[in-house]
Amino acid sequence: MCCANIFRKSVFLPPSALHALTQLNISYPMLFELTGSNGVRTNAGVLEFTAEEGRCHVPYWMLQHLGVEENSIVRVRSTKLHLGKFAKLQPHSKTFLDISNPKAVLENALRSFSALTEGDTFTIDYNNSIYYINVLEVKGKDENMVEVPGVNAVTIVETDIEVDFAPPLDYEEP
Repeated sequence: MCCANIFRKSVFLPPSALHALTQLNISYPMLFELTGSNGVRTNAGVLEFTAEEGRCHVPYWMLQHLGVEENSIVRVRSTKLHLGKFAKLQPHSKTFLDISNPKAVLENALRSFSALTEGDTFTIDYNNSIYYINVLEVKGKDENMVEVPGVNAVTIVETDIEVDFAPPLDYEEP
């Protein structure tokens, strides 16, 4: 079962998950694929292994993306993602571009993310406002920094990633 959390970027899993993962040959950072009952998927890192047994705490925006409500069943499995090379993002509102330095705000916000998945819509809290951002496209690279085709999710931990903006959803040509 999953519950919404206020930490917005990562999931909380129970201690038993950490115990099980340490018995396996997993890669770091620990990344997880979450799948809703409708088959929609996203990826995230784990913040802590302090959730109650049988529960995971998931950012509210992830619950919305997965199309599930609190206390719904969500499948969580360990995954390995390629390093991020490129991401194309789209703010929902042109007010995001009114921020004095939207790129710096985005870079700062993304520091607390572990992964980006095409099709996700995540939120950024800045100056008492919440901004919704779509992930339109991602490109990955391997450990030799060579682009990997066909990637739809990437890790952004300890890597430089090129970011491009698409026009906001509410943008109108002048």
